[in-house]
Amino acid sequence: MGKRKPPPPLPEPLAGLVDAHTHIDSCGARTPQAVRELVDRAASVGVDRVVTVACDLREARFVVDAARWDERVYAAVALHPTSAHELADDGVAVELETLAADPRCVAIGETGLDWYWLGKRDDVATPEQQHTSFEWHVDLAKRLGKPLMIHNRDADEDILADLDRFGAPETVIFHCFSGDADMARRCVERGYVLSFSGTVTFSNAVGLQEAARLVPDGQLLVETDAPFLTPHPYRGTPNESYAVPYTARFLAELRGVTAEHIASATTDNARRVFGIPI
Repeated sequence: MGKRKPPPPLPEPLAGLVDAHTHIDSCGARTPQAVRELVDRAASVGVDRVVTVACDLREARFVVDAARWDERVYAAVALHPTSAHELADDGVAVELETLAADPRCVAIGETGLDWYWLGKRDDVATPEQQHTSFEWHVDLAKRLGKPLMIHNRDADEDILADLDRFGAPETVIFHCFSGDADMARRCVERGYVLSFSGTVTFSNAVGLQEAARLVPDGQLLVETDAPFLTPHPYRGTPNESYAVPYTARFLAELRGVTAEHIASATTDNARRVFGIPI
């Protein structure tokens, strides 16, 4: 068995960034001290706030706790679409709604549709279960007045159709946007916010890079989705919130603006979208 690759070095600081989507527990930060240390590393390079995201009920409990442990951490709670069948348990729905209403929870997510794993895993929710869960989360976001954070994998047309059919909440965020320029235009036209992760830096992500060029400043966020999707040239190594400046600088070069411009625009958007003081 090969040695685990070391994490990327700390990037050159870029002040005023927000990691709009991460999973700090999956990065190994599961205690108050570990959470503080992770956020301290991020803050040392200018990443002042992080939104840590749940995929199931256990994680939903954790992210709200973590957001209470450190004022720089905010939570998002939902059932990942592959776990949508868990919503059939009334107790799960009730507790999720309680956690979602917590003041430290700033978004409902990640929810949506994931067709990639269908037929590949036995534990994945069916399409019907995913549509049902997605509708419930859309309604929850509207009732609580919180943004909806979308997970979309191989489901562009169905995601857009569901949002049109259910009636999208005021704010919709496509986390780790992975579509092409056409999908980006359709999302932008609907007023949705597109969040870009390290995938946009990959050498084979030509279509995604074309999409990233056309998103207006006011509809752009940057994220890590850590511990996954570490930016180039560190792809395949453990990701963490401190890596946001790598992606922000890549986006700046791609869009022909300064890194400071990207930091300012995405931070302003995070403040507005999540309602967090920065």
